[in-house]
Amino acid sequence: MSVPAIRDLIEASLHAALRPERLAVLDESADHAGHAGHRDGGESHFRVRIVSAAFTGRSRVDRHRMVNEALAPAFARGVHALAIEASAPGEPARW
Repeated sequence: MSVPAIRDLIEASLHAALRPERLAVLDESADHAGHAGHRDGGESHFRVRIVSAAFTGRSRVDRHRMVNEALAPAFARGVHALAIEASAPGEPARW
């Protein structure tokens, strides 16, 4: 059995934990070639854009903690950096 791509693991973990209305997971590893944590083949630097009702009434710090906790398995697989854009439904999003 093959190991799922880290991007797939991120998506599955966030869907299970936060039931997002919108989710985009971008592998930005190529933009970080030569930087700390970069690996050949990518899957080291990601951006997560997520809209979830679970964020309603939560601070930006709480939202980031929620995402990071949900993604513990991805960090264990070698994710080095994660940029998070987290919004509740009805809030302005940049995407």
